[in-house]
Amino acid sequence: MKIEHVAIWTPDLERLKDFYCRHFDARADARYVNPTKGFASCFLSFDAGARLELMQMPGIPASRNDIDSQFTGLIHVALSVGSQERVDSLTAQLAREGHRVLDGPRRTGDGYYESVVLDPDGNRIEVTV
Repeated sequence: MKIEHVAIWTPDLERLKDFYCRHFDARADARYVNPTKGFASCFLSFDAGARLELMQMPGIPASRNDIDSQFTGLIHVALSVGSQERVDSLTAQLAREGHRVLDGPRRTGDGYYESVVLDPDGNRIEVTV
């Protein structure tokens, strides 16, 4: 058993695709478009086999959750960047570019070394070793 992919609705497919490709070395598949529904999607693949599906369609409402608070449901995606040094450097780079860093980098009580950042849509990303 494995998680095949996680899907994210976005109002700006290209912006979110570029963020994950640039900062997390994702590779984008061809964009799929269903013109009848106004639906577009793109799968992003990572070296270890995990994938994200980014989806866009008119009429999808913005989340009503407060991005600064925890809430019930899917709350973050953890992306391993391979080393503590890479967590530090990527977190600093994201902060310089104006992305919000909510926490860290730090060692957690359960032994992870991580930071928590927001992607351009406000989704929580744990950047971890």
